[in-house]
This record gives sequence, structure tokens and C-alpha cells, in this order.
Amino acid sequence: MYDLIIIGGGPAGVAAGVYASRKRLKTALIACELSGQSAVSEDVQNWIGTVSIPGSELAENMKKHLHAYAEDVVDIIEGEKIKTLSKSNDDFIAVTENGKEYKGKNVLIASGANRRKLTVPGADIFEHKGLTYCASCDGPVFSGQDVVVIGGGNAGFETAAQLLAYTKSVTLLCRKPVCKADPVTVKKVSAHPNMTVLTESDITEVKGDGFVTGISYKDIKTGEVKDIQVNGVFVEIGNIPSTDFVKDVVKLDDFSRIITDPKNQQTSTPGIWAAGDVTDELYHQNNIAAGDAVKAVEDIYQAHAAR
Repeated sequence: MYDLIIIGGGPAGVAAGVYASRKRLKTALIACELSGQSAVSEDVQNWIGTVSIPGSELAENMKKHLHAYAEDVVDIIEGEKIKTLSKSNDDFIAVTENGKEYKGKNVLIASGANRRKLTVPGADIFEHKGLTYCASCDGPVFSGQDVVVIGGGNAGFETAAQLLAYTKSVTLLCRKPVCKADPVTVKKVSAHPNMTVLTESDITEVKGDGFVTGISYKDIKTGEVKDIQVNGVFVEIGNIPSTDFVKDVVKLDDFSRIITDPKNQQTSTPGIWAAGDVTDELYHQNNIAAGDAVKAVEDIYQAHAAR
């Protein structure tokens, strides 16, 4: 029986693990991997205290930090994904897809979110055949070629910046009149001579012949459908919270995010807290995820001590 079960290994999960170890809460931290979405970012510039760091290095630093303090207090269980979470009397039972069972008095859900898939014609056909959701994984394959990025948020522009280092050209499609990425990022990336940003543009089809050869997109202002010849399509259109395993245990909002009390990160179910991209937190950032997880563990510790 654990004092705390932490589900997730991103910034929220790792921060919770570090604080749980310092509080001497016997903890099981269960995650597919210790990384988080920023692991694919070429350059993270807003992790407080660090001017600039590759996402992969940030992920490795977080992992080292957790292992340095885990000792015999936090059991780090990687390579496991939670399938179900249920309540039994006053305790909780988390069961992995491999059938392993973990029991705990409290639960912190920090399971994050998954990439939202592109659903236009051709997207499923050409996935892994020129269409990808990971620039860090597949970007170098497109060296010297023309590519397109779908998505006007920070992830889209960060992906474009990474691709500009070795591709021939990058075109970014943004559905909004003003891209939602940080203005400083938009300005910096857009200034590159091989970069083109098309606002109010919505992809309608991915085309190819065994491999991607181009896309079609709709000019939202005029309604005209246009074509672009590209060899690669990089998709950055947001995330879907990983809440399937808790949809019957805690209250979710209309976007399937866990509803939390911002004062302490408590959910609708006593004994369960949540932090990070899996929650209805208004702003999803690494620093906020880590801070919310710390807040949750502080509250969990108080609740545990009061028993």
C-alpha cells in the first residue's frame, strides 16, 4: 500500500515525485516514460532558471533530479500505462495495461495529453509516408526539401524553427488571423528568409503517390482552394488529454480535461489530485505544470498528516 500513486512522467509527474520524496511519502510513480511533450523541442527558453536548453536535455535533467532523490521512498515504474483507476473503500487501485496492480491512499494524476491527429483526406494514408507528428524524430529525413507545418501555436513555430536548420523551405499554415504562438517566437521564426506563414489558411487534403507530394488548403478569407508542393507535412494542432482511465472516477469538462480546484489541485473525488496538461488549467506550460504538481503534493502531505 502506497501513500501516493503518481500517474505520469512529464514535468508535473517528476516535480511531484521529487516533492513526495522530500516529504517521505511512500510513492509509486507510474509512467510510459520520463520526458513530457517538450522533449521534442529543439530549444526551450522559458524553463525558469535556465536561459536555453534542448527539450531532450531538459527531460534528462528532470529524470536525473527524480532519481537523485527517489532513494527507497519513490518507486519509479517506467514503461507502464494505466488502464483503469478505481476506488475500493478509502483506497485506490491503479491497474496497468500489463495487468499489474498498485494500491494507494492518494492519487495524483499527471498523465498529460496526446497529439491531436489530422483528419483531412490523405492524412491517415500518408502518416509515416511524409506526414509526421514528430519533427525531432523525422525532420532530418527531409533535409534540403520543401515542407509544411500545420498549426499556429508555439509547438508549430518551434517545429518550423527546427526544420529551417536543414530544409529548403518551410510553410506554416495557421487557421487564425493572428497565430496564437508567443509574439516573440512568431517574429523570430517568420523573419527567416526560407519561412512563409499563411494565416487564415486551413488544410483540406494531403496528396501523394506512395509518399507525400503536396497538400491542398483553403484560403478562409476568399474560400479559394490552393495547392502547395511539399515532401513533408509536420502536424502540430494540439493535444487530447489522457483521461480515458479516469472518466468514470472524476469530473471532466467539455474537453475531457480533469476539473480541479486551483487552490490545491483537488479533483471532484476526495483523495485524487491532478496537475499539468491533463487538467482544466487555463494555461498549459512546463513551469505551471510543475508548480501545480508541487501545490498538489503539499496538499496531499497535509491531508496525509491529518489522518
